[in-house]
Amino acid sequence: MLAEFGDVTTIGYGPQPQLAAHHIRVPDELKTLPQTPMGVLNLALKRMRASELAAPAIRFALTALAGERFDLVVANEARMLALADRVARGAPIWADMHEWAPEERTHILSWRLLVAPLMTYLCRTYLPKAFATTTVCGSIADLYQERFGVDAAVMRNSSPLVPLQPSPMVPDSIRLVHSGGAIHGRNLEATIDVVKALDERFTLDFYLMPGGDGGAYLNSLVERAAGCARIRFNAPVAPHELPATLNQYDIGVFWIPPTHTNARLTLPNKFFDYVQARLAIAVGPTIEMQRLVNEYDLGVVSEDYSVEACLASLKNLTPNAIAGFKEQSDRAAHTLNFEADANVARDIIRRALAR
Repeated sequence: MLAEFGDVTTIGYGPQPQLAAHHIRVPDELKTLPQTPMGVLNLALKRMRASELAAPAIRFALTALAGERFDLVVANEARMLALADRVARGAPIWADMHEWAPEERTHILSWRLLVAPLMTYLCRTYLPKAFATTTVCGSIADLYQERFGVDAAVMRNSSPLVPLQPSPMVPDSIRLVHSGGAIHGRNLEATIDVVKALDERFTLDFYLMPGGDGGAYLNSLVERAAGCARIRFNAPVAPHELPATLNQYDIGVFWIPPTHTNARLTLPNKFFDYVQARLAIAVGPTIEMQRLVNEYDLGVVSEDYSVEACLASLKNLTPNAIAGFKEQSDRAAHTLNFEADANVARDIIRRALAR
């Protein structure tokens, strides 16, 4: 969308994005948090001014962008806000926050003690100065308003509209699928245990990206599923290929417990991938996902996040009921896609550049 309006310079990890006019590649080993001995000391002593630009990746970016001038700067998540403020030199800043930054990883003790105060400081200091702020759902937008006095626009992690049809049901088979990252806290152990407890009609396919632990957690899931031939682990596929890959299944599942604010309010991209794949959807009582499942009649919501509750939400489903949910998903796919969210972004860009 940015490329529709001008030449885009990107700075980040990995190769140049397809539509970027210029790209500055950050070395993979440079971190976006001040994870040096002095950096950790400053975080522990709550020296926020000394910490906001101290991360190795941010220092690299400052040097790489020295002397450059831009008409609009987009900051990807809270840890980039101070960098964006320095690089913008008075140009408008779009703070694309995604989720609730002050509690990004508060389930990790070191993050909660050292990094969370920095995220809060960055939001409190720089969000009121931003031209626009976006986040992924209304519940999190409300938090930014309550905590920092910022009117955040909602731009969901939605997927582009894909021309697919619901796949036909296979006799005596109910095909479950889960895609995403192999990350602790997503209740994937319970997902495996649910399928083990279901009858022989049910299968489960995973499409998982290894987490930042070198694949250790993913390996533990494979071990947990060992001995159950109805559970398969597939190689991950590129995001734009996911809907077509998932289309061969019947139900997309995600039972993430509310272990922290972002989990409690999550509305992840996998939800919209499931819709574009024309799947029925099975989730726990997660506020934003439950609301859409009920509003569009997309599937089932468990009573809680326990194995017993998730099992109960699935075990009595009939093929006709699942086929009906898949048809509802097909209808919803024409509404729950990226076009509406793209217009939110285009409006921000037009207004920012008009300044």
